[in-house]
Amino acid sequence: MTALPSVSDLPHVGSELLSEILDPARTALVLVDVQVDFVSPDGVIGQAGVDLRPAHIAMAQMARLREALKQKGGTICFLKVVTRDETDTDALKNLYAWRGKPGQHAICRADEAGADYYQLVPEDGDLDIAKVLFDGFHGTELDAELKARGIDTVLMAGVTTDCCVDQTARSAFHHNFNVVVVSDACAAYEEILHVGALMALEKNCALLADTQTVLDTLEG
Repeated sequence: MTALPSVSDLPHVGSELLSEILDPARTALVLVDVQVDFVSPDGVIGQAGVDLRPAHIAMAQMARLREALKQKGGTICFLKVVTRDETDTDALKNLYAWRGKPGQHAICRADEAGADYYQLVPEDGDLDIAKVLFDGFHGTELDAELKARGIDTVLMAGVTTDCCVDQTARSAFHHNFNVVVVSDACAAYEEILHVGALMALEKNCALLADTQTVLDTLEG
């Protein structure tokens, strides 16, 4: 069996190419699901004993990216999962039942603390988009809001790399946005899923960059 590469082994773009892609006026930083249930020790995932350190390391990079892009006049977009009884589809309920968990429902319930943002929160002028499941474009105004601002490129960051970051990045590509996934500003609960998702995204629909390269590029 071939050994899993490390993130640093994957193809990442440098500042020379990135400077041709990133115009702050046409770039949005999309921060995915930085919410209590996903990244707080008090949330559902944290209470289940999952190691949240990779997510917290990624959050520190997200904060650096947000500050830098905002200073350059770029767009900051927060995505969050918000679920209710009526948004739990039959397909989701079936999946839980077939996995031996009948009656389980989606997390990040509306009007519960688990759906709140954690540490990184929207500020005045930021986009704040609620979604039901994984894809930030599905059933939301994200596409219209970005295009109304003249955005043609998205920097993807958040959790988890293999789920909502992955599906939103792919959907962004399908909606005709240039996609750059900031590898060290994303995290998954298992390294194999993080690396595997980055490999698949880089192969199919996105460029990879690290936070420092993005920051250096924005500084010019």
